[in-house]
Amino acid sequence: MKHSEILGIDIGATGIKGAPVDIMKGELTAGRYKLDTPASGKPKDVVKVVAELVDKFGWTGPVGFGFPGVIQHGVAKTSANLDNDFIGVNLRDLFHETLGLPTYVANDADVAGMAEIAHGRGRGVMATVLMITIGTGLGSALFRDGVLIPNTEFGHLLYKKSVFEHYASNRARKEKKMSWLEWGRQFTIYLNHLNLLLSPDLFILGGGISKKFDLWKTHIKVPVPITDAMLRNDAGIIGAAMYAASKIPASL
Repeated sequence: MKHSEILGIDIGATGIKGAPVDIMKGELTAGRYKLDTPASGKPKDVVKVVAELVDKFGWTGPVGFGFPGVIQHGVAKTSANLDNDFIGVNLRDLFHETLGLPTYVANDADVAGMAEIAHGRGRGVMATVLMITIGTGLGSALFRDGVLIPNTEFGHLLYKKSVFEHYASNRARKEKKMSWLEWGRQFTIYLNHLNLLLSPDLFILGGGISKKFDLWKTHIKVPVPITDAMLRNDAGIIGAAMYAASKIPASL
């Protein structure tokens, strides 16, 4: 493979982080760098931070992105936790024009799941696997026998008067000042709802909160095996680079 190292960037509602990735090993080749997501959440402000991040590494090759929204053919169809100005924007073109580099964009949870399936807890699992990324929102990545079914966005399933991520995300836990037990009860309702819909064989739970898995795992009660993400919060960076590698034309 010509490009064995690719820069992966994970765009989140509160932070934008990235690092070069050895895509064959699924490992960062340098320390990750993180910048705050602009408060406006608007495209023109986000691309400035992205450019700063790329400059930090002096990067001149392909770049892969994970973005928090539905992405179809490079175009953002939703933008739940960033500004709605992103909707309808071809992010692949926007980042390419800004950086002057080959760029590839997919849903953030999908690429995190790709990394975990290839190099983490889902490796070799031939079954239905559902990864949930727990952060500002709730991202989801659904796999059947290792094959991704993209853009599921199960955090936006209707619940009470809103959607599940407003009750069971890490931001909801902090804003509502929930104990781990209280949050665990909300998250249990969410996972049991997903189990009713999809009957997965395994839940992989990732995002920043996964590093505290031992604090809350006993509060999750579902009749399905659950595990934390092996790649923790680096999964999105690693998966973004992997996604780019899968889309780079042979001529590049």
